[in-house]
Amino acid sequence: MLNGRLYRAALVPVLLALALAAFSLHGRPAPLTSSLAPDAFDGGRASAELHALAREFPNRAPGSEGDHALALHIAHELEEMGSGGAGFHVSVRHIESQTVHGRRALLTVIARRPGASERAPIVLLAHRDAIGAGSEAALSGTAVLLELARALVDSAPQRGIVIVSTSGGSAGAAGAADLAQLLGGEPDAALVLGNVAGTVLRKPFVLPYSQGLGGAPDQLWSTVSRAIGQELGENPGDLPITAQLVHLALPLSAGEQGVLNAAGIPAVALGVSGERGPAPDEPVSVARLQAFGKAALESVFALDSSPDVGSPSAELLVQRKAVPRWAVALVVLALLLAPLVATIDGVARARRRRVRMLPWLWWALSCALPFLVCILFAKLLGAMGVIPAPPAPVPGSAIVLDGKAVGALLALAMALVGSWAAWPSLPRRAGASALPHAEAAAIAMPLVLVICALLVWIANPFAALLIVPATHLWLLLAAPEVRPGRAGGLGLVALALVPLALVLAVHASELGLGPAPFAWSAAMLAAGAHLGVGGTLAWSVALGCTAGAALLALAGPREMGLDDEGTPLEITTRGPLGYAGPGSLGGTGSALRRRGGERESA
Repeated sequence: MLNGRLYRAALVPVLLALALAAFSLHGRPAPLTSSLAPDAFDGGRASAELHALAREFPNRAPGSEGDHALALHIAHELEEMGSGGAGFHVSVRHIESQTVHGRRALLTVIARRPGASERAPIVLLAHRDAIGAGSEAALSGTAVLLELARALVDSAPQRGIVIVSTSGGSAGAAGAADLAQLLGGEPDAALVLGNVAGTVLRKPFVLPYSQGLGGAPDQLWSTVSRAIGQELGENPGDLPITAQLVHLALPLSAGEQGVLNAAGIPAVALGVSGERGPAPDEPVSVARLQAFGKAALESVFALDSSPDVGSPSAELLVQRKAVPRWAVALVVLALLLAPLVATIDGVARARRRRVRMLPWLWWALSCALPFLVCILFAKLLGAMGVIPAPPAPVPGSAIVLDGKAVGALLALAMALVGSWAAWPSLPRRAGASALPHAEAAAIAMPLVLVICALLVWIANPFAALLIVPATHLWLLLAAPEVRPGRAGGLGLVALALVPLALVLAVHASELGLGPAPFAWSAAMLAAGAHLGVGGTLAWSVALGCTAGAALLALAGPREMGLDDEGTPLEITTRGPLGYAGPGSLGGTGSALRRRGGERESA
């Protein structure tokens, strides 16, 4: 059914796309610097305040009494700073938002200090909440935040300074998500202070990742990384290309910088814990707190005296070069061209053989319906409050698999199984069957997958890159002359899923998620707004095509037009694959009469 020559010819544009991508490489901008020394930051005072706050407010679960009391304490501290009207204008914002424990009332403390110019302000943010009791390391960002406010209150910055204390940052970034909507595109940059004093290190110490396509501008990331490297005396860690591809293809970030970048506010997170966050009993280091505090102040000075850093971008950083998004998109589009041309040609061949394609296109699309039902059911449970739906992923340390969570996961599993049990009636109504008994199914499924990949490519070419292997490998299921057996077919299905499996494994490792917490985290993401209408449809169709490919791989040889030895069956419908000349249908009437007369005379 597939034309191998046409497929190979359609791969030629890939070489051209790779050449253009190579010429698109450009240099990365230099980090911003400042002549001002960050000596105003007092690490000893910040450390003493950290211990005092941890003793006075040991229980700070999001929305709890301790969390609210600490918010009011921070607001009072900020109001007392400064003299002669040069202090901060402090406000306390009351919100209700989803957390890992469900919907909670949260407080956000916002302190503004205007700058000498009208240039976009700089935001310094830290969350004060913690899932476990104590958690000094989780509170270290708040201690540094208050000391930075003291160092900046009597200075004369060109840009405005916005000091923000949020709640929900330990699990779901609820406060930061609300702040992103409040500020819009107003700030030039945001520095998110996480665990900056812990003793368990996970590099890189500066995270630019986003909840949407892209991340913090390279110049912002390099500026903060340079400052931390100088103050800490060691490399804060680079961004491996694999980690960049993972976060661009599947944008998930538990840090508060993720929701800020997704809202168009350039933001990086500073901390030693990565995406996971610290353990409740993790000890703290005064020297590390001092280094991160001075690095944050040095970064503020550098940003204050420099031009705007720009908007979040989706460039791929490769050593000292950067690959623009359009170049990656061009390569991915070229890779999708060959399977698109091959499947369209396969549909044309099937039509010339008078094979009905519409029933089998519906068969391929209907495989997505069970997954769509499962996702919609998760959103329904989220709207009912059965499944919490925080704005961002939740690290493994904040996930508790209680009876309610296990019950919700079982309900989702039952919804998926029940949908598949009812599924066979759908293709039958369109004139197809549940099992792919026609060769047209082997063309319909890759065609639907390629179209899905092209639609995903429009929104996120890095995500479409995850589908590219499947669009090529699963074409072999539609080629009778090279069709593998059942084991080989299932191997092709599994091989095409390796990129997605690696991406999910990296995210699970970064968040510290085991199998069960990972399933619960996926349910929370599906239940919330993180998975919108387009994402819901794309995931449903992609998973449906995976199920369809598995059904094709399990189909027997005769069901796919082969005999028991794998040889194509005799062609009874004449067309492009068989002889279609004179007499191919048994001869014309005149020819039959002439042959009869010849036999009588003989």
